[in-house]
Amino acid sequence: MSDIIEEPGQTRVDMVMGAVRRQIANHHSQPGAKLSSIRAMAQRMGVSKSTVVEAYDRLVAEGVIASRPGAGFFAAGHLPPLSLAPSDQHIDRDVDPVWMTRRALERDSDLLKPGCGWLPASWMPEEDIARALRRVARDGGGHLVDYATPQGLAPLRQLLSRRLADRGIEAPPPQIMITESGTQAVDLLCRFLLKPGDTVLLDDPCYFNFHAMMRAHRVNVVSVAYTQNGPDLVQLEQVLSTHRVRLYITNSALHNPTGATLSPVVAHRVLKLAEAHDLVIIEDDIFADFEHEAAPRLAAFDGLDRVIHVGSFSKTLSAAVRCGFIAVRPDWVDELVDLKLATSFGGGAFSSDLVFKLLTDGAYRRHMSGVRSRLADSMGRVIGQLAAIGITPLLEPKAGMFLWCQLPVGLDSAHVARCAFAEGVVLAPGQAFSLKDDAKCFLRFNVAQTLDPAIFPAVERAMLQAHAE
Repeated sequence: MSDIIEEPGQTRVDMVMGAVRRQIANHHSQPGAKLSSIRAMAQRMGVSKSTVVEAYDRLVAEGVIASRPGAGFFAAGHLPPLSLAPSDQHIDRDVDPVWMTRRALERDSDLLKPGCGWLPASWMPEEDIARALRRVARDGGGHLVDYATPQGLAPLRQLLSRRLADRGIEAPPPQIMITESGTQAVDLLCRFLLKPGDTVLLDDPCYFNFHAMMRAHRVNVVSVAYTQNGPDLVQLEQVLSTHRVRLYITNSALHNPTGATLSPVVAHRVLKLAEAHDLVIIEDDIFADFEHEAAPRLAAFDGLDRVIHVGSFSKTLSAAVRCGFIAVRPDWVDELVDLKLATSFGGGAFSSDLVFKLLTDGAYRRHMSGVRSRLADSMGRVIGQLAAIGITPLLEPKAGMFLWCQLPVGLDSAHVARCAFAEGVVLAPGQAFSLKDDAKCFLRFNVAQTLDPAIFPAVERAMLQAHAE
């Protein structure tokens, strides 16, 4: 059974209930299986028997477990369906990562989306993509209709190898596997490395969909604060000494949501701790091409030994053209390819060929040069306009699209987001990115999506309404 996981704002009853739910959700207790006695549970969790009694009573009321007088408590007769929403009953639906994603992806053209995580469609190179599409169609060769080769398009992997070398990462083409997205890449790696009940380390705050993905993989999550130079090293050492952490998922450059950049000193210390505690690291680097100057990469220092490097073109080129990649140690490649085939039967040749043509004809380089300039201009403008309504960024990023911003004292970001949605504005409240209560005063803004002048008065009205309520 999973150890108790203490989170700020939870009572001990809540924590015992969460532990039992995880035990059942991870199939450690099958339907009808007897649970630990009240005395045994209290001893295991280090809580009073009355705490366990109340927790069990609530779980009986919810139908999660059943009570049989004189016999004890048992897992309910039917396994609960997998839910990717937070299991804690006090968590607001407005900060549920999956719900936030669904809301942001709605096609309602009237919604303003400063909280979303992608560039506006008008910023993307549609004409270049259309030309590349025509080239793919003319070239034939089955790219419009065939499956890709198991490891992915060889010329694209060769090109990616050269691009990674520019960031100091030595990844020969045989160590690169093409995926359909960065999300699929991380999901495959979690399938490859984890089993239910394992412990995964995330940054706090981190990309909110990582929380939902970890629930899908039925693992436990611990976290460390992310600073302007990388993870808090004191917390990191404490967590690794206290928990048996299997995997750490992080961004090195242009961290989501803070915009921070890993420093070389912190990178070296992280790798020392990873080696000491046998920790595998997934370095999610999907924002690499937004940088003006390349920041340190864990994979460059590590040589792809215990660091796995992930990239994607969804944020920079097109969310409709699904193409990502994994760079990994050579002895893991074949097993990852087999896993990809088992779960998705490979991928299509079309997206890889299209991306390859855009990367090699100069269109992508020109496009990203323009994007970086526009983002730099937008960053300054948005910071100034947010300051005028009392919202300040924790730090000013060196590049990229995200600002991690603090609300005026006393405001709850989930409440503000709810009020803003009534105004037709989709915000990203801090609680969705963090396991800790201290994120409730933060919002993530995407500067590329925060240029409509109607956004700022709407957010200001939402703040006033939230304050009044």
